[in-house]
Amino acid sequence: MDFLKSLSIAASGLRAQAGRMRVIAENIANADSTAKTPGGEPYRRKIPTFQSEIDRTLDARVVAFGRVKPDQSDFQLKYQPGHPAADVSGNVKYPNVNALIEMTDMREAQRSYEANINVVSATRRMIQRTIEILKA
Repeated sequence: MDFLKSLSIAASGLRAQAGRMRVIAENIANADSTAKTPGGEPYRRKIPTFQSEIDRTLDARVVAFGRVKPDQSDFQLKYQPGHPAADVSGNVKYPNVNALIEMTDMREAQRSYEANINVVSATRRMIQRTIEILKA
């Protein structure tokens, strides 16, 4: 087993999941924001993507954080005629962010991050054990 390759693959997963968690946190933080102008568009949910890359120095396939794409689903409309962001008919557009979906995605990203941490830890233990065997 190639320890460096294993660590490189796990590290790429850590970077990708950290980026995913940043995007999800931004979505959650803006879940209740409205437009700055009457009838304007509020925050639009962002969707993180991943892409496969090849690390040529290690000849390993790694994951990379890809582009962040806007979610094109409809905004939520609420009738609030007194709101500063209300349009002429009294409707306010709220972001297309569903907190339950974001929390589920965050939990999944967290578990993937933890799985990569476990790979790094296991690889580290194998390296330490190999060194101990070589010393004996």
